[in-house]
Amino acid sequence: MDLFEYTRRQNMKQGAPLAARMRARTLDEFVGQQHIIGKNTLLYRSITADKLSSIILYGPPGTGKTTLAHVIANTTAGEFRQINATTAGKKDITEIVEQAKETVAVSDRRTILFIDEIHRFNKAQQDALLPYVEDGTVILIGATTENPYFEVNKALVSRSIIFELKHLTKDDIKTLLQRALHDEDRGYGSFDIDIDAKALDFIADVSSGDARIALNALELAVLTTKPDKDNVIHIDLGVAEQCIQKRSLNYDKDGDNHYDTISAFIKSMRGSDPDAAVYYLAKMLYAGEDPRFIARRIVICASEDVGNADPRALLVAVAAAQAVDFIGLPECQINLSQAVAYVACAPKSNASVSAIYDAMNDVRHIQTSGVPNHLRDSHYPGAEKMGHGTGYKYAHDFPNNYVEQQYLPDELVGKQYYTFQNGYELKLKNWFDKIKNKEGEE
Repeated sequence: MDLFEYTRRQNMKQGAPLAARMRARTLDEFVGQQHIIGKNTLLYRSITADKLSSIILYGPPGTGKTTLAHVIANTTAGEFRQINATTAGKKDITEIVEQAKETVAVSDRRTILFIDEIHRFNKAQQDALLPYVEDGTVILIGATTENPYFEVNKALVSRSIIFELKHLTKDDIKTLLQRALHDEDRGYGSFDIDIDAKALDFIADVSSGDARIALNALELAVLTTKPDKDNVIHIDLGVAEQCIQKRSLNYDKDGDNHYDTISAFIKSMRGSDPDAAVYYLAKMLYAGEDPRFIARRIVICASEDVGNADPRALLVAVAAAQAVDFIGLPECQINLSQAVAYVACAPKSNASVSAIYDAMNDVRHIQTSGVPNHLRDSHYPGAEKMGHGTGYKYAHDFPNNYVEQQYLPDELVGKQYYTFQNGYELKLKNWFDKIKNKEGEE
């Protein structure tokens, strides 16, 4: 590296965003993720001993994946290379591999390859990397916001250790903000800044565990606030609210958090917790989820988990789904909230689910002789001559509009698919018992 290149890199560092400048340089500076990087953890010991094997760092944005890779770069005696899967290709992998082979032959030094957003590599690119990870030519550090078990080549995953990073806590974020305010070399320690406790607390809270968002908000607040006559920059709650106006949500419609949230939403309705169900509804709407998708899930839940324990739940859910198309956002969130609360509070029964699943299983696996003769259609030509409809008893000709006769195929006589579980179903059961002359309340 010549003098001009060194100067260029130094200038780039100085002009980099605060979040980039404040990256931890050592394990001791790293904030959060103690479940994977705390002292005596596997990853901590691997880094400090410089005995790292291939790993994949998986977690939401702003939780320290890239920072941790840079800490490893500062710690290892090996060659460290970095590429981003959004811009790199198969050619870049080939060049790095060839250099890695040369490095180990000449100096016996390993090459650690950090691939940011590794899920962006297509299958062919990941396959091209696989042999060299397997034979140890390169030690892979992959970083991804997507679930690697879904988005990364299974063979690559099986040869790596997966470490999941979590959202940073509010206290973690405040630690990083305070560090940036006091660091004279990389942060604002040389500035005279007076930040209200409420403003600091607001930024830490609304950033939702994303350090990059929090540091960007602080940077914007400092750079856009004029100093007073004593050259003091005052950052109050109003300034903080202007710099980070909307809470950040880790919610990618095609990603893990989408499926986790919709799963929690459905399970909260099924579990009769209207408060949790409405919260997850709000989270999805806030993140821009399609309200028609949400409405479909409510309609499904109304039959799958409520069923005939309260038949009105399906009516309410379908009405809300129609209202979504008729009214649209933002007003249809009220219709969705009403339906969610009703379905969550309704008595639950999955009898209809069990019935159709059991019946479908028998349709697939049990050979029957077909519809009993007395139930067959007798109206088409020649049907009566074949005995179709002969002996059929018309239910309305009998007391309570019910008469005993065989309806199931011969092979399934006595089979019970539908059971009565809860709520309105018990009233149906009472009526059912009555018309069959069994014991039961009217």
